Amino acid sequence: MNVSNCKSCGRLFNVISASKICPDCQRKLEEKFQEVKEFLKENPFANIDVLSQECDVSVKQIKEWVREERLVFAEGSMDGIECTQCGKLIRTGKYCDECKVKITNNLRSGINAPVKAEPVKKERERDRMRFLQNL
Repeated sequence: MNVSNCKSCGRLFNVISASKICPDCQRKLEEKFQEVKEFLKENPFANIDVLSQECDVSVKQIKEWVREERLVFAEGSMDGIECTQCGKLIRTGKYCDECKVKITNNLRSGINAPVKAEPVKKERERDRMRFLQNL
């Protein structure tokens, strides 16, 4: 049984999943997420600082929800987060569209790359018996 301290409240709890916070804090965080989501429905062009102040949620937590693609900035919004690879401003996720294409192409080329074959030894070299010399 794994026991850990909650990163949010500090209490001990049984670790069931990869989460670093206790079930009570997870529930509270999910309630905050729903509150933020409702606020964004009513105010789609609110920037991240206003959203943080109005809903009493840290900017870091809001950015985490955006990276997880649970939240998306509005189409015309001037706010966003940076692409992990190139730094371009994006509305949701970790990567911009261009970086997604590059990463996909790199992975595909790695999968389809020809495998270098080892040089085949001549039949005679492979099957010969060898003796150790006693000194």
